[in-house]
Amino acid sequence: MKFVFADSLDYVDPNFDFIADRSPAERQPYWDDSYPHEILGYAPYDGVLVSRGIIGDHRVKGKYTASQARRFELVGARKFLRLDKPAFAHLDIFGDCGAFSYVSEERPPYSAVEMVEFYEDCGFTHGCSVDHIIFDFDSAGSGVDGGSADARNRFDITLENADAFRREAEQIDASFTPLGVVQGWSPGSMAEAARRLVAMGYDYLAIGGMVPLKSPEIKLCLDAIRDAVPWSTKLHILGFAKADDIDSFHGFDIASFDTTSPLIRAFKDAKQNYYLPGEGLALHYFTAIRVPQAIENPKLQRSVKKGVFRAEDLLRMEAAALGSLRAYDRGEAELEETLHNVLVYSALLVEEKSFDDCGGSPAMAKLAARYRRTLAERPWKRCGCAICVSASVDVIIFRGSNRNKRRGIHNLAIYKSHIERLDLKRAINRPTELPRRLCAAEQ
Repeated sequence: MKFVFADSLDYVDPNFDFIADRSPAERQPYWDDSYPHEILGYAPYDGVLVSRGIIGDHRVKGKYTASQARRFELVGARKFLRLDKPAFAHLDIFGDCGAFSYVSEERPPYSAVEMVEFYEDCGFTHGCSVDHIIFDFDSAGSGVDGGSADARNRFDITLENADAFRREAEQIDASFTPLGVVQGWSPGSMAEAARRLVAMGYDYLAIGGMVPLKSPEIKLCLDAIRDAVPWSTKLHILGFAKADDIDSFHGFDIASFDTTSPLIRAFKDAKQNYYLPGEGLALHYFTAIRVPQAIENPKLQRSVKKGVFRAEDLLRMEAAALGSLRAYDRGEAELEETLHNVLVYSALLVEEKSFDDCGGSPAMAKLAARYRRTLAERPWKRCGCAICVSASVDVIIFRGSNRNKRRGIHNLAIYKSHIERLDLKRAINRPTELPRRLCAAEQ
């Protein structure tokens, strides 16, 4: 099972100064920054996915600058992502259209012919057909019953594009592997879409629309799809937000999935920001310690403007929190002293009150318990990855992109190891004959 990282220009400045809290004045983002596989010294994934919508153009506002988008198409995906070294030659490069970026449009802005040319010209190893995402979902839907008029229209558009995409790829003898995208409003409609895609000639399907669904709902869809297509058909899950639950999906023989979850959770999850291997095949999670910039945090600055706090007091508490964390890392401060200084600053964010006025509140008590565990276990000292060795305690401090994305890159490395352990377990426990059911076409 391949873990594909969905990239969105997720690089960091290797020369960032944690003490001064700034990058070198001459830094040029992208050119001077490092992708995860560069700063770690190895790739913490089996491949990278790039969405056409993330790159952007005059029709869709992406994340790339105009010059970056031009360079991507000029030099190709592998060179742009700096995966053109021999050590990374084995990595796959998946592409999709980025259906979330044009979800409100009546039709996708890209044609099947255009996307085939884009994948081919940019050197992708795998390319997804042009889909139109469907958010409606009815877990009890049977066959192609139900579905709103809009959902049915998107269903038809996705299949029409898949047919044209497959024909165009065959006509030019494309060097990439085409994936037919499945969209639907129910397990039954997704199974029907998968059946039609296989009939078109696809042997690799990408299952879309999974992001808002819960694990049981995703499994219903996969179960229905597996009943509808030959077992030899490969399945890829697009935007798999339940990445930590991947082991429970192994019965569906997933070939690959893409996710940003390990990186995103480093700075968008309220509690589980830092990964470490746990007992057996579990993952352990730790809460990163928030110490935002006093003069840049909007919430803190609003409090200053309202006269609740003075700017100089915020700066003093911020410095005390950071200083205590670094002293604790060096063994020069006690846990409780460090925790206290962190909580004094945190109270301004959590309760918008001084610590003396809210230190015993339920919210502060819960935060204190999570921070105490993080400090007591010192997880950053237990990891030997290049991020944790070089950043030390700064990797666990929730503060600014260069710290937060470093923590996310660390999470990618731990997650890749997690997937390898799961694959090893499956290899050891795999029966002589895989349990499978014949789909209707095979019976």
